[in-house]
Amino acid sequence: MSKGRLRQVHAAFAGGFGSLVMGALNVWPSYTSELYSSNTTTPLSAPMTKGEEAMLGSLPSLGAMVGTAIAGTLINSLGRRNGGVILSLPFVLSWAVVSVTSSINLILAARFFAGVAGGGFLVLAPIFTSEVAEDSIRGALASASIYLYCLGTLMSYVVGWFLTYRTIIWLQLILSIVCTVLILLVVESPVYLLKKNREEDAKEAIAKYRSVSSTSMVVLDELSRLKHQIMPAVELVSVTEVDPKAEEAEKQKLNNEDIHETKKMSPLKILFVAAASRRAFMVVTIAITLQVFMGIVPVQVYAKTVFTQTDPTKSDLYTVLFAVIQFCGAMTSALVADKAGRRVLIISSSILVSLCMAGLGFLLQSKTAPAWVTVVLLMAYCFSFLIGAGTIPYVLLAEVFESEVQGIASMIIIEWVWFLNFFILGVFPYMISIFGIYGCFYVFGAVALLNAVQSFILVPETKGLSNAQIQDLFRMRKKN
Repeated sequence: MSKGRLRQVHAAFAGGFGSLVMGALNVWPSYTSELYSSNTTTPLSAPMTKGEEAMLGSLPSLGAMVGTAIAGTLINSLGRRNGGVILSLPFVLSWAVVSVTSSINLILAARFFAGVAGGGFLVLAPIFTSEVAEDSIRGALASASIYLYCLGTLMSYVVGWFLTYRTIIWLQLILSIVCTVLILLVVESPVYLLKKNREEDAKEAIAKYRSVSSTSMVVLDELSRLKHQIMPAVELVSVTEVDPKAEEAEKQKLNNEDIHETKKMSPLKILFVAAASRRAFMVVTIAITLQVFMGIVPVQVYAKTVFTQTDPTKSDLYTVLFAVIQFCGAMTSALVADKAGRRVLIISSSILVSLCMAGLGFLLQSKTAPAWVTVVLLMAYCFSFLIGAGTIPYVLLAEVFESEVQGIASMIIIEWVWFLNFFILGVFPYMISIFGIYGCFYVFGAVALLNAVQSFILVPETKGLSNAQIQDLFRMRKKN
């Protein structure tokens, strides 16, 4: 692998490493809550209450909503590297606080503060990856946040099974420091440098990411493309009604920079007014919304109960195995996304999820199979979800927007994801009381089938396409 590609991998890995730390952070209460609640073994000044236990798990998600909101401004002002360093510091500070305090209030504050970093990195990763990755490996690199998150949960489950409370905290602190170091060592994004009118620095950055001389034609062509991409955004004003032939002519005029009438637009206005950006936003938002309602978060919560009921002596083993399956599914998606394509993965994944959910619903309703069969189906569901439906929407998020709107689009969509996860966890107990657990699985299966259908209709194939080609693809698609 060339040095340039290694730098691209480093950038994607550094941007996604915050998700690894966030995954470990989210899982930590699953094996710490019992210790905190105990009257005899708690390291706290007083045992944790039920209300405090609920906040221990939920506060990072609330912090993530804050981090998502501020990340765009931070990385646009300070850069992807310096902004990323600032975003990583709450991870380090929060675990430093947890390591020395016995106050539950300080621990809860630290959990919220760490969530700010996790939410910020989920915005940073797709922006940074889209700006430095070559088209041929963009799918694998854009999946980094997902498979690193799964790796973080796996690592946390394993250390929670074997290691002591204090040792785990120090390991979490070390991971947080590694996150800071990784992002500190990246080469700054050439897109950011151009936006700051640092053209020579941008040339050097492109040269490093492409393993060529800064005076080569590769760098000059890339620089020209980026300049055209981030030039002040324009709005086309049509003079007459547009028929198919006129639309094709308009595209040609756009490519030749022969625009009838223009005016500057803000990134937010481009996102909702420009046809390509608006349609890209619609496709990604629909895919991510349906992904959440395919039930991965509540199924993970229910899985722990299933494992305990199946065999209490092996519940830890099943939980770790479940995390291994998640990681394997996400890695499989990363490895084949640039070969199989985006559409085929998300459609086939959604169909498999629908079949697994229907099977789980039937088994739980009829009670005709041993409990271990339910465990196997849960594992199959998890793998099926993460090979496509759980990862491809984030690949699309990193590649379908032009740089002018990438930041605002990522912020809005990631905020929406955090809200939906909070919402579905809140309504899940009511769904169980109305439909029963088997009915919930039928609902998730129906949503998965709907996701397969909408992906077939709306999601374009973006494998191997440049950003300009993707914009043309969305620009020329007819409205649905």
